[in-house]
Amino acid sequence: DVQLVESGGGAVQSGGSLRLTCAASGYTGGSRCMGWFRQPPGKEREGVATLHSDGSTTNGDSVEGRFTMSADGARNILYLQMDSLKPEDTGIYYCAAGPWARWCRLNPNEYGRWGQGTQVTVS
Repeated sequence: DVQLVESGGGAVQSGGSLRLTCAASGYTGGSRCMGWFRQPPGKEREGVATLHSDGSTTNGDSVEGRFTMSADGARNILYLQMDSLKPEDTGIYYCAAGPWARWCRLNPNEYGRWGQGTQVTVS
C-alpha cells in the first residue's frame, strides 16, 4: 500500500509562510482521496485540505484563503503552501491517503494511511 513521508515543517513567526511536502510511494491513482490534516496541541485531528479525483481541492474553513494544496501530475508529491500563518495553525501536520472516490471529504476517519507527521509552530 501507499507509504507517505512529510517534510518542511518548522518554526515561523505569525504572518509567515511554510511549504509542506509529502512524498507518496505506492498507488495514489487519480481517484484516490489524498489529504492534509493537522492535530493542534491537546485537540483532535482536523482536516486541512483534500485533493479530489479531478484535481480540484477543498480547504477546511479555518484555512480557506491562506492555504493551498497541490500535487505533481502523478500525485506522487503533495504540497501544502501555508501563507499568513497564525499561532492557532500550530500543530502536527499529516499527509494521508483515503478511499477511492470521485469526491473526497475532510473526515480523518475516512483516511486509512498516514505519514509520520511534521511539526509546525507559529509564534
